[in-house]
Amino acid sequence: MQAHEKIVVGDLEANCWVVPLGDSLPHGLSPAAVIDPGGDPSEIIRCLDRRGLYPKYILLTHGHFDHIAALPDIYRRYSGGEQKPLVAIGREDAMYIGPASLDVHRESFTVAAGSPFYIDQFWQPMPEADIVLDEGSKVDIFTVLHLPGHSSGSVAFFDEENKRLYSGDTLFRAGIGRTDLPGGDWNAMQKSLSRLFRMDGGIKVYPGHGDATSIGQEAQFY
Repeated sequence: MQAHEKIVVGDLEANCWVVPLGDSLPHGLSPAAVIDPGGDPSEIIRCLDRRGLYPKYILLTHGHFDHIAALPDIYRRYSGGEQKPLVAIGREDAMYIGPASLDVHRESFTVAAGSPFYIDQFWQPMPEADIVLDEGSKVDIFTVLHLPGHSSGSVAFFDEENKRLYSGDTLFRAGIGRTDLPGGDWNAMQKSLSRLFRMDGGIKVYPGHGDATSIGQEAQFY
């Protein structure tokens, strides 16, 4: 299997992860998961094209705009053929995508920035979820961990075979996600972190912002 690739996207420099999933299909492309397409859709598409990949899944660790802003463009670009991407998001964050999601994002931006002006500038209609994720859901090589705290529906995607955890904004290198936005919960975050730090310390963590780390490296701070 090919190595995964990080693309830093958007004004808030979110990490979009492109994860190859298997061998080439008859049309010559190989399936991949695009995790958190938070901006710069042309960069994500160039990465996929350069590597001979197509997005079988678009996986969202949570619904905040800096992790989903490129979703409409990626979805539209690849939805014309037989291999339409399947969009997956945690059940409690599913309101952040779909036809009624603009109001949800406007509320979030009003809390975070005092105004919905930013979201109104850049908004595009969001596709609905094809897959709603719960604790223990399986998506190809990934097992879903429900990790509320940063948002109520935050999830991580755990590739157990390769000991890789795509943690979104729950756990960073030397940091954690904020809990003061709508759906955030400090106590829930602490429980989610405690759960992660009981896992194998050798698991590599690929976060929603910043550099990669490991469970063991971060557990020493808590």
